[in-house]
Amino acid sequence: MTTTHPAPRTTPAPPASTYRITPARVLRSERHKLLSLRSTWITVLSAVATVLGVGLIMGGTYTSGGGDSDVDTVVLTLYGSLLAQLFLVVLGILTTAGEYATGLVRSSLTAVPTRLPVLWAKAVVFATTSFTTMFATGLTTFVAAQVFLRDTDQAAALTDPGVLRAVAGNALALTLMGLLALGLGALLRSVPGAIGAFIAGVMVLPEILGMLPYDAVERAIMYFPTQAAGALGSATPIPGTASPGPALLALSLWAGTTLAAAALTLKRRDV
Repeated sequence: MTTTHPAPRTTPAPPASTYRITPARVLRSERHKLLSLRSTWITVLSAVATVLGVGLIMGGTYTSGGGDSDVDTVVLTLYGSLLAQLFLVVLGILTTAGEYATGLVRSSLTAVPTRLPVLWAKAVVFATTSFTTMFATGLTTFVAAQVFLRDTDQAAALTDPGVLRAVAGNALALTLMGLLALGLGALLRSVPGAIGAFIAGVMVLPEILGMLPYDAVERAIMYFPTQAAGALGSATPIPGTASPGPALLALSLWAGTTLAAAALTLKRRDV
């Protein structure tokens, strides 16, 4: 007499689409990684506090007819952006080079073997986070500082010509500088190396070149990243700087070229 055994139960395999890599899933993954890191919140909140704090100090201590009376009102109230830029540059570098330092990049590139979507997703998530945060901070700081400046020669409103554009331009400039740093981090794959390259190439080199007594060099320096970023955050033209349109184009090309070089390196080099 034979005994029959029931056929073992098998769990149906999940559909192939469950594990399919899509741009939306890569974006969601990179957004989760960026926003779940303590360093992200520290650097972003430090940038926000710097812009807001310096803006309130500038507004609260300003008196009409002083040495800053000829300074553009948006530049005056958002003067803290010069320091906030450093925090966003560090965040941009940590977004890419930080993964090489911890080894997390291996898991990311294993999950997305085509590689390039990881870099683009990081850039999009960083840019979205940076711009929205700094634009909201710029608006808040400008309005708050104007509470102190309303009876001075620096009184202005968001509806005045060029003011809203300058506030948005300031946030865009900070974002593009951060993207340039993000590209350097992916290109050099080292946090100290990328920070050193940014300081030497973006901050120090234009100052050295500016000492040369050549008009062509002086004109070229206007389109270097730091100088182009400064032109975007002013409601009125600043002497010796490019106009907002060419400045935006130049800064976009700097950031785009750096990201393109990082993408080429990521595609060709082993992890």
